[in-house]
Amino acid sequence: HLPVISVDTKKRELVGNFKNNGSKWDRSPVPVYDHDFRSDSTGVAIPYGIYDLGQNTGFVNLGTHHDTGAFAVASVRGWWRHEGRCLYPAAKDLLITADAGGSNGSRLRLWKLELQTLADQTGLSISVCHFPPGTSKWNKIEHRLFSFISSNWRGEPLRDYETIVHLISRTTTTMGLKVTCRLDRRK
Repeated sequence: HLPVISVDTKKRELVGNFKNNGSKWDRSPVPVYDHDFRSDSTGVAIPYGIYDLGQNTGFVNLGTHHDTGAFAVASVRGWWRHEGRCLYPAAKDLLITADAGGSNGSRLRLWKLELQTLADQTGLSISVCHFPPGTSKWNKIEHRLFSFISSNWRGEPLRDYETIVHLISRTTTTMGLKVTCRLDRRK
């Protein structure tokens, strides 16, 4: 009954009236740009996901600036404040599984420093298990959260941040997956 979470960053997405691969049934199709140039976008969306293995729930912190170690830990902190401490009120330990690279990389000092700050603030003993390089496909978040988010927004233009938050939040599965998403505009 202790919290075990899987964390990772989903692919950075351009926000704007761009084609999104896939198809969906729509009686009145909407025209979109056929090329996604950064200059035509209104910003970028950086979905940082936290998948709770025990509860089968997802929490996505949608960043608008950069994917850094500080952003990654801020996402974990947001999950703990909004969901984790309510689901696990007696928890003294937190286990995080993560890839070896990116904003939560095994060699990234900012990630480690921010995690220590989070541990000091919450009183949790935080352990991190990194997957070896090249094995990110074993990370549970890839198959149990991100794949369903991608299926849910397939064929839907990601016009603005509110649309992205709505599409991620309404992601569910027949196995009971529920996803919470919040927009994080902090730099």
